Amino acid sequence: MAAIMLLSVFFVSGALASCPEHAQPLVTTPQEMEALSGSCLQIPCNFSINAEETFTHTGPTSGLWIKSDYYYYFGSKVVFNSNMMENIYPMSLTGDLSQKDCSTLFSSVITSYTGSYLFRIDNWPLRRMETCDPLQIKVKDSPPSPTIEIPGDLKEAESVTVTCSAPAPCPHSPPKLTWTLQQDPPNTMEENPDRTFTTKIQKTLTLTDQHDGFNITCSASYPVNEGKYVKTAEETKTLHVSYAPKDVTVVVSPADPVSVGSMVNLTCSCRGIRAADGFAWLMMMSDGRLHTMEDNTQLYVFEVTNRDRGRSYFCGCRNVLGLQLSKGRALIFEDDQQVGTADGHLILKMLGIIMLISTMVIFECWFRSRRSSKPEKVFTRRGEDAAEADYVNRVVELQTS
Repeated sequence: MAAIMLLSVFFVSGALASCPEHAQPLVTTPQEMEALSGSCLQIPCNFSINAEETFTHTGPTSGLWIKSDYYYYFGSKVVFNSNMMENIYPMSLTGDLSQKDCSTLFSSVITSYTGSYLFRIDNWPLRRMETCDPLQIKVKDSPPSPTIEIPGDLKEAESVTVTCSAPAPCPHSPPKLTWTLQQDPPNTMEENPDRTFTTKIQKTLTLTDQHDGFNITCSASYPVNEGKYVKTAEETKTLHVSYAPKDVTVVVSPADPVSVGSMVNLTCSCRGIRAADGFAWLMMMSDGRLHTMEDNTQLYVFEVTNRDRGRSYFCGCRNVLGLQLSKGRALIFEDDQQVGTADGHLILKMLGIIMLISTMVIFECWFRSRRSSKPEKVFTRRGEDAAEADYVNRVVELQTS
């Protein structure tokens, strides 16, 4: 009768109304475990006994798993008994009970296996061993999303190790992890302090400004139904990297050309600067002197005057990691453009005249060389010289006679 009263304290939920110290065995399992339907679940389990109880290593020993919502008087609805050939649930002991290891493999789990589980051991004269803290098992149709671990406060030029991990409730068929950081990353499986397992991949990055805003997507593929199918889950995280200002430029608005008396907006544009960071403005005079203008403002507005001709404007972006200055930006005036256009036309005209003169000189040289190379002119010149010589000889002869 007392035994009946003791067993009747179980409720459908699996909890005990009271758990006397002398009747409480010590069974160590994870408090909660999650399994994927179509896969398996490895349950780590150890037990110990009270000082006044005796465990016989040579006697017959049975390990039983009881689903709390199936619990009845004398445990006639246990879902697994290690001494039974056939059981309600597909479970098998993988641990050695003689070493107080009650680890169990739960095969081919389905969602209806979700519930609270109690472990019991029978070893004469120790007949019953039940836990007051049942194991909560949840079986889901979808796998859990992997976890991406990124160290906080990422900075340019630092090396960090990014990790993606996913639980491996079935170590015999662990998930395969892949991600956008590398192709075919090597997967490793680690045992956790509670003797469950986790699959991991890792990658060490040397951070640059290009990593800021980069999305890391990690996928975990779980084989199910003895590897015939795969169920996949993924997770995405974004890198936020702090870096010294980059690509600093001065933007003029309205766009060039400008005119005297108009209002001009100079905007300092750069990457890697936050709202809490600052800006600086410098102006180089036409004689090369530097002048500091308004500070700590991204927008500088002024009215254009003739004195702005030949001046160059610089802006700087600064944050906790550094300061960078832009290249000098000079304003282009409308009348400067017109003068430039007139000068251009004049240059074109001068080039045309030079080309025309050069062509005439070349033609003249060609014409002269053409005339001097004709043989009949040479012969004519020789005939004239001979006639003149003959005439001179005749005059000499007459004078002599």
